[in-house]
Amino acid sequence: MKPWEIWDYEFPWGRHPAIIVSSELRVERKSHVVVLSCSTQRATRDAIGLEAVVDKDDGLDWKTIVRCDLFYTVPKADLKNCRGRITFERRRDIQRKMFNGLAMP
Repeated sequence: MKPWEIWDYEFPWGRHPAIIVSSELRVERKSHVVVLSCSTQRATRDAIGLEAVVDKDDGLDWKTIVRCDLFYTVPKADLKNCRGRITFERRRDIQRKMFNGLAMP
């Protein structure tokens, strides 16, 4: 398990892809990690605001919306079925939107 991998997670609203955004050290040593949730429905629109889009290049079956401004702390043991890893180019976009979503000066 590594940062930027996409795993399936059973959120309260159903099973969806989750992107690990915790540091490598946390992923290695701790039982809980921070993730971003993704929509499992095919994205029929472009990302807006603090959303990003990931797709087959990242290991998913189709274009998928990522919510970059809402973080979830989840048990690593509950992450199932590694789907892939976010491409380097998309990481920068997601990181920028995560930072902007935190409203830090």
